Amino acid sequence: MTTYDKATIAEMLDGKLPWDSLKSMMSSYKDVDRFDKCVEVLQERVDWDDKILLPLGPRLFIVRKANGSIVTKSVSGYEFGDYRKNWKLGAWIYVRNTHESFQEVYTEMAYGDPEWMEMREYYDPVDGSLLDVEVVPPGYPIVHNFDPDLEGFYKEWLGRPLP
Repeated sequence: MTTYDKATIAEMLDGKLPWDSLKSMMSSYKDVDRFDKCVEVLQERVDWDDKILLPLGPRLFIVRKANGSIVTKSVSGYEFGDYRKNWKLGAWIYVRNTHESFQEVYTEMAYGDPEWMEMREYYDPVDGSLLDVEVVPPGYPIVHNFDPDLEGFYKEWLGRPLP
């Protein structure tokens, strides 16, 4: 089994790993400490000390705070609240629902009918970085993407208790 160092993991996370290396990494068995290395790389990149328990995206994490609470937090340090709640409700939301707004990101005829769909972009309230995008019918409730079983993940997948 191949193991990868933190520098290679960082290249992967940044989208800078050459395709042949990335393909090999994706196709082979995962090294047992890859998750830990990913978290270490991400932890070194943030300006706060709360422990990253689970990355939700490149700029969004579930973290344990010093007081023991577990929250969803962005790279900027913005806390969206309890990790079991839908963090999107605390984000800035931009809704694209006109031909003009879709054409800002799509070429002509490459998007759906605004009467049948809208694109919601969720932004960090502190630094304005894009955190997620969803495309749904107009009026559809804000989607709660993920409700992780942190204890089960750590115990059953990583073989250790939740930190």
